[in-house]
Amino acid sequence: MHRYIFYVCFFATLLVRVNAQSLQWQQVAPGVWKGIAGQPESYDLLKASGSTPATEALQKMGNSPLPINRNDITASVVDGKTYLRFPLAEKEQLFGLGLNFQTVHQRGKILQLHMDHYGGKDNGRTHAPIPFYVSSAGYGVFINSARYITVYAGASVRKDSKHPPAEKNRNEDKSWSSRPYSDAVEILVPAAGSEVYVFAGPTSLDAVRRYNLFNGGGVLPPRWGLGFTQRVKTLYTADDVKAEVDSFRLKGYPLDFVGLEPGWQSRAYPGTFEWDKKRFPQPAKFVKEMLDNDIRLNLWINPYVSKEAGFYKKIAPYTGSHTVWVGEAPDFTIPQARDIFFGQLKKDQVDIGVSGYKIDEVDGYDYYLWPDVARFPGGLTGEPMRQTYGVLAMRYSLDMFRQKNERTYGLVRASNAGANAFPYVIYNDYYNHEDFITALINSGYIGVLWTPEARASKTSEEWLRRFQTVIFSPMAMINAWSSGTKPWSYPDVAEQVKELALLRMKMMPYWYSEFAKYRFEGTPVFRGMSLEPGFEVNAVSAVKGNLDDNPYLEATTKEVKDQYMAGEYLLVAPLFTGQQTRKVILPKGKWFDFYTGAYAGDGEIITVTPGLDKIPVFVKDGGIIPMMEAKLHAPRKGEKVDLEIRVYGQKQGTYKLYDDDGQSLDYEKGAYDWRNIKVEKDSKGKLKGSVDAPHNKNVQSYNKITFRFMSGQ
Repeated sequence: MHRYIFYVCFFATLLVRVNAQSLQWQQVAPGVWKGIAGQPESYDLLKASGSTPATEALQKMGNSPLPINRNDITASVVDGKTYLRFPLAEKEQLFGLGLNFQTVHQRGKILQLHMDHYGGKDNGRTHAPIPFYVSSAGYGVFINSARYITVYAGASVRKDSKHPPAEKNRNEDKSWSSRPYSDAVEILVPAAGSEVYVFAGPTSLDAVRRYNLFNGGGVLPPRWGLGFTQRVKTLYTADDVKAEVDSFRLKGYPLDFVGLEPGWQSRAYPGTFEWDKKRFPQPAKFVKEMLDNDIRLNLWINPYVSKEAGFYKKIAPYTGSHTVWVGEAPDFTIPQARDIFFGQLKKDQVDIGVSGYKIDEVDGYDYYLWPDVARFPGGLTGEPMRQTYGVLAMRYSLDMFRQKNERTYGLVRASNAGANAFPYVIYNDYYNHEDFITALINSGYIGVLWTPEARASKTSEEWLRRFQTVIFSPMAMINAWSSGTKPWSYPDVAEQVKELALLRMKMMPYWYSEFAKYRFEGTPVFRGMSLEPGFEVNAVSAVKGNLDDNPYLEATTKEVKDQYMAGEYLLVAPLFTGQQTRKVILPKGKWFDFYTGAYAGDGEIITVTPGLDKIPVFVKDGGIIPMMEAKLHAPRKGEKVDLEIRVYGQKQGTYKLYDDDGQSLDYEKGAYDWRNIKVEKDSKGKLKGSVDAPHNKNVQSYNKITFRFMSGQ
């Protein structure tokens, strides 16, 4: 009997070992490697998004070998599930793995990447559970599966570990830890196979760029999308909206697009997707009047169809087995469902000039959406549909605007891998200011956009602090659907808020160029400090260095989740309610104050006391920031503005200024221009600036160009 048990255990162990194997790797783009484990499912994240690689941009990055020893990556399929293992060096740190709100460092975490309304814990259940991580060692890993993936990010210890932790006696050894050292990332995919992608560096930022470009590049919004937006109260009427728009103009606050909440529809939760004729009796006239005044409209929807909707009977056969708020959930994997649903939106709204959507309630909670036991007529079950429903809604909504050759910019509650180029910004119902900044940092690691929106505040100090971070984010938004808050709702800081809003408009040439780099080069506009050259600390140096004698070294080895890079040159370090001072970690190289040009420091920790009116912002030596005159609306198509180019420090430098018509998709056909701004020293050592002549005269938005040297000569 004992011998029988021995043989059973032996052959079971042998079977697992036979199953465990190195993946077969194929290079699918420069610096991008694909491995196959088991039998991948026919539906995955990349198929859901329909993304295609930006091949030319990837080629410009150059080739690179597989950055991990292929023999150290193993896969096995057991009980219909795929087990993956990746190596992890001793001082290696991991970033990404979803839109986390409280942590930037993910090593040591156990995460189930599960689409959900954010519940206040960084456990993998979030609005963008993207199975991609980037390593401080300069590579990235992506698991292309639309399942609830569990990641043990250096949180498990195998008996066959190459670098096992030492066993310690807790009774006598104070260095004993309940979480021993782990040298692996282990991933469980609840499917009999998966595609695995590895993205080479050589730097962590390069790996992120390759990931973004492999998924089509980043977002390039229309210019008006980078202006200011106000979401009005739920049951506002057309007259209420007009009055609010007029108040912005009369008070001198910029405004580019207005968000209408559920009350624009005749019925919501579930929706009819038809205008409420009492609140909006003449929709086409109302939309035109807004457009004539340079105001775009963005409409709230969730995709669940009421029986009162005019197209209900047509779409009902193409909906899931379970309802959401008693509304039918269309199966967007079926062409008929897409044609009916988005055909209604196009005919009723987009064709009369509506410019975008806020796609709500496509994330969770479990008791909001369909259960995992749900079935959809296209063949998917509840799990993969939940992981990708927001992506599908974004993807097919874009077709409406593409047919008009127009860009859009909207909001969404759920995203996933492959949606990098979709012009939607994630938002939610959570409202912790500090955590909003951590989420903004994490968004840059995983190819999504996140807005630290302002809604309402307990004090004017909090309002101003929140507004400051809104200005340095992907979408400058007040979300007043419930509170009715206006920029001037706190009178003692109303002027400061106006100056910030106008600063947002002044910086539009910079923001627009940086988003173009995101689109064409894959560089995230808003990103964590670990991706900034001069901030990383060599792991060996960190081990050998005396942290007590080098506080900069100590700071850069710790989690930094309250300061971030904004574009090529800016470092933003927000303050939060109650703070009067804060520490800022400046990367190696000289840095200067954004507002005055004064020298701030070089590779050191500084303490700043900016006062209530300013958010600390610093510029790299040689930084070039193109700015325009303050306007109440983004420049129209064909409108030209003067440009002031601010130069910081004494270092020679260059900057790529992007331009196109700001609204259409013609840039995809080559109707754009990159102009090099150069700052050089003359024979006397004095800085001089120059700008390339236009290469494409049909898309020029700038008239007079002047230089302003912020740090003196």
